[in-house]
Amino acid sequence: MTQNALTSTHTPAEIIRIAPVQQATNGICYSTTGEINLPASDLEHMVASVPTAIAAALTRKAFYFVPLTVVQNEEVLIADRYDVALSDQAVCHRNYESGDSQAIFISTRLMDDRFSVGFEFFINVAHLFVDHAGFSQEFADLTWKQAEDKAKGETSLDAHELRKIATSNSPEADKAKHEYFETVFADAIAIYLLSLYLDVDYYELRERDYPLLAPNALAERLRKVAELFPPAAGFEFNIYYRRRQQ
Repeated sequence: MTQNALTSTHTPAEIIRIAPVQQATNGICYSTTGEINLPASDLEHMVASVPTAIAAALTRKAFYFVPLTVVQNEEVLIADRYDVALSDQAVCHRNYESGDSQAIFISTRLMDDRFSVGFEFFINVAHLFVDHAGFSQEFADLTWKQAEDKAKGETSLDAHELRKIATSNSPEADKAKHEYFETVFADAIAIYLLSLYLDVDYYELRERDYPLLAPNALAERLRKVAELFPPAAGFEFNIYYRRRQQ
C-alpha cells in the first residue's frame, strides 16, 4: 500500500483479496470499496437491470466499483477516495486479469453521477457480451439498411469512423463492416441497459466529435435489442417522443 496526498492506494490484486464480492439476482458478480457516492440500493438496481441472457455471458468476471482507478507509470492502483492529485492520472475503467478470471475496476468518483457511472458500467457489460457472443445478424441487417438509407449520425465515434470505411470502396471495407456491426451492437445494448436503469433523455448522449444518430434510427435499434433481450422482471423499456423546448 502506498500513500499519495494522504490517500491510500492498493494494487488490483489487493482489492480482489480484501473486497468481498456479491452476486446479483442475474448472476453478475460485483463489489465496492472505498468512498463511493452511489448508494448501495442504486448500485444493486443498476447491476440487476442487466437481463439474464446478457449476464450469463459474463462468467468469471467481477465488477469493482471504486473511487478512482489510477495509472502511474503503467502501474494500476486503486484509490480509496477521490483525490485531486490523483484524478489527472485516473481512468474511467481498467480490466485486470487474475488467473482465469477478469476484474473490471470502474472509477465512480471520476464521473460521480448515476447516469455516467451507469453508462460506464453498461458499456463494459455490452462490450464483454459482444466479445463473447458476437453480434446479432438481425440487428446487423437492420443497421446496414439504415446505413444504406444514409441515416444521420451514429452511436459512438468508433461507429461513426467504421461506418465511413464500411460504406466506401476501400479494401478495408469488409473488415470495417464486421467491426462496425460489433461496435453498434455493443453501443445499442449499452444504451438499452441504461434506459432500463434510468429515464434517459436522448440528448444526454450527445457528443461533440460526431453527429448523434437520428432518434428514429436509434429507436429502431433499441426495439430490436429489447426484442432480443427482454427486460427482467421489475424493469420496463419504453420509448417516448416529445418536442424539445426552444
